[in-house]
Amino acid sequence: MVETRKALKLLREQGYRITTPRRQVLGILAEAQRPLSPYEIQDMLKEKGEYLNHVTIYRVLELLCSLNLAHKVLLAGGFVICSLGESRGCHRFVVCRECGRLKEYASEALCAEETEMAEQLGFRAEQHFSEFSGVCATCQK
Repeated sequence: MVETRKALKLLREQGYRITTPRRQVLGILAEAQRPLSPYEIQDMLKEKGEYLNHVTIYRVLELLCSLNLAHKVLLAGGFVICSLGESRGCHRFVVCRECGRLKEYASEALCAEETEMAEQLGFRAEQHFSEFSGVCATCQK
């Protein structure tokens, strides 16, 4: 998978080792058609005859999210591999409430606007989260 290769390359470039757990979690996320919880990741690994404990899965997900290689999708309650790579701007999601389909997008303009709004309110923005729930084109038919 392209996303997995890019993620492994970025991990190396950032000075992180390519461990078996990191490779396993990235592989599961790359195959997934929807956001997965850590428990679902563990179950999918078990189906492949592999095992990781929950603590390890959470630590790997935390690292991947900190490097923008994966994202936690709050509306779906799970994690996805980043599909945008190094796209500039904060990464956002649109989630179909019918089928769970998810689309990721990035917007520098929206990120800048939110940072400015935070500053006007006396805050320094460190992270931006934005998700939209709706119905995808396929489910609208």
